[in-house]
Amino acid sequence: SVVVLAGELLKNIKGFVEDGVHPQVIIKGFKTASSLALKKIDEIAVKVDKKDEKKFRNLLLRCAKTALNSKLIAKQKDFFGKMAVDAVMHLDSDIALDLNMVGIKKVPGGSTTDSFLVEGVAFKKTFSYAGFEQAPKLFKDPLICLLNVELELKSESSNAEIRIKDPAHYQSIVDAEWKIIYDKLKAIVASGAKIVLSKLPIGDLATQYFADRDIFCAGRVTAEDLDRVAKATGGTIQTSLNDLNKDVLGKCGRFEEKQVGSERFNVFTGCPETKTTTIVLRGGAEQFIAETERSLHDSLMVVKRTVEHASVVGGGGAIEMELSKHLRDYAQTVDTKQQLIIGAFARAFEVIPRQLADNAGFDATDVMNDLRTAHHQGNIWCGVDIDNEGVCDTMKTFVWEPAHNKRNAIAAACEAACMILSVDETIKNPKAGNIDDARRINPRG
Repeated sequence: SVVVLAGELLKNIKGFVEDGVHPQVIIKGFKTASSLALKKIDEIAVKVDKKDEKKFRNLLLRCAKTALNSKLIAKQKDFFGKMAVDAVMHLDSDIALDLNMVGIKKVPGGSTTDSFLVEGVAFKKTFSYAGFEQAPKLFKDPLICLLNVELELKSESSNAEIRIKDPAHYQSIVDAEWKIIYDKLKAIVASGAKIVLSKLPIGDLATQYFADRDIFCAGRVTAEDLDRVAKATGGTIQTSLNDLNKDVLGKCGRFEEKQVGSERFNVFTGCPETKTTTIVLRGGAEQFIAETERSLHDSLMVVKRTVEHASVVGGGGAIEMELSKHLRDYAQTVDTKQQLIIGAFARAFEVIPRQLADNAGFDATDVMNDLRTAHHQGNIWCGVDIDNEGVCDTMKTFVWEPAHNKRNAIAAACEAACMILSVDETIKNPKAGNIDDARRINPRG
């Protein structure tokens, strides 16, 4: 919307620039028109009371479905719309709805509707050694140890050397190395942790040691997943094991390892601290799953904005047509050059419903005439009816959009157009010609 609107603003104003109207005059008119449009949105936006949970949830569902209408997964908008709303509503409102707490994982195979929502943290099983299979895969109310510590024996770096006078001292050096890693493992076991996660590798020795003591472990966990687990469980990522105690351990209600398609997932649910969710997407091809992820992200952002601001406007080009009418009426009261500039801004708004009509294969001219007539008669929420090739009340058909999104789009388009208009000169580097061509032009050079 921002790009389309900014392009139309510049297209409508091109004639004024060619006629010698100073860019600052145009920018002033754009600023005035933008301010009027934003105030109008605030006046007519429909506010929703969050206290009525059922009504508010229905509002969010309709906004989520509207965002998915033009996407590849439009036929599954009911399924993914509900998933987007559930994911956002599960978040803790005290953290200003941080969408980083919504993880999206992709697993090729199965149907699109095999996708599911985990009310907690889930990530793919990491690389593991043989002893891993002997460890338990299900825990209730476990303590979780989060580490940024390597738990494996490693060879020294190249050119490292140790000089000893007595060969008997060599064994003491080897024993010291083993003692260091065993002290680390004993400290973890003594802390009472039943799940051990680390950003760095956990070797075969540590894996077998933990498995013998009924402790689940996973190394090479990505920083993003480990941070989400830390926030959700209340644990602290440790870089040293010198002061490991229960105060730095995380907690969750249930942990299990589940098979999803050809992948195995570690799933943490019942997280007490910060609420978080994970969406596992399924599909036949990676490209389709990637497109589903992008579509779902748009829907999540729309739901997030609606939750934060709780006000909506009619979609389908309805709000743009009403703003266009409002600015046209205001322009008639201005007796300076600004009248023409504000009028051009008003015409630019019509590009959104016109583009919607074109995309649906309708006659855009007829649709636009019907919309102008409807808004002149006071039907402020009249927009493009994609289903019946005409116009309809988009509020009654539940084609809604967050008012905050529209405010941001108009402000961003205005700023982009003004920035381009304020450019005085551009420098262009001429295309480098062939050396022979240059010699023909200037033989002596």
